[in-house]
Amino acid sequence: MTTNHNEEPLIQVKNLGKSFGSISVLSGIDLDIYKGDVVFVVGPSGSGKSTFLRCLNRLEEPTEGQILFEGVDIVDPKTNIDKHRQKMGMVFQQFNLFPHMTILKNLTLAPVKLQGRSQKEAEAEAMALLKRVGLEGRAHAYPSQLSGGQKQRIAIVRALCMKPDVMLFDEPLPRWTRRWWERF
Repeated sequence: MTTNHNEEPLIQVKNLGKSFGSISVLSGIDLDIYKGDVVFVVGPSGSGKSTFLRCLNRLEEPTEGQILFEGVDIVDPKTNIDKHRQKMGMVFQQFNLFPHMTILKNLTLAPVKLQGRSQKEAEAEAMALLKRVGLEGRAHAYPSQLSGGQKQRIAIVRALCMKPDVMLFDEPLPRWTRRWWERF
């Protein structure tokens, strides 16, 4: 896949830094990400990978630097971050599914509440995506009734239901897969 670098980057990170008290976790990060790019952030546990991802959608507030998303500085306190988060799908390492809601409700909540889509439209999109990942039969199940792999696919579908411009994955491979992969 080739990237058209004549276009503006989808995400520009400029001199990003994040500290927790006196502990500097991120420092001087510069990165341009273009539409169609696939970027992996690799490093040992505790190296700041999750913090970096959480800064990209401002779940963590950077201590310094800028993050431009579609040309808008989302670190600027005047920026409506919720508007931009709707365009950023995030898959967390712990899935963060609502345990008291069915899978279908987990998938339709944000498109209905945040994007103003109709319940019928949101359900149709959710069911189409569930079919793509082989879980259409689990729409009325609860998260506790799913395996870890199924929950992971649901978390991905939930992010895709928002029709994001960018997807952020924190620890997309289960721990057993990483341990297996490290043997090579």
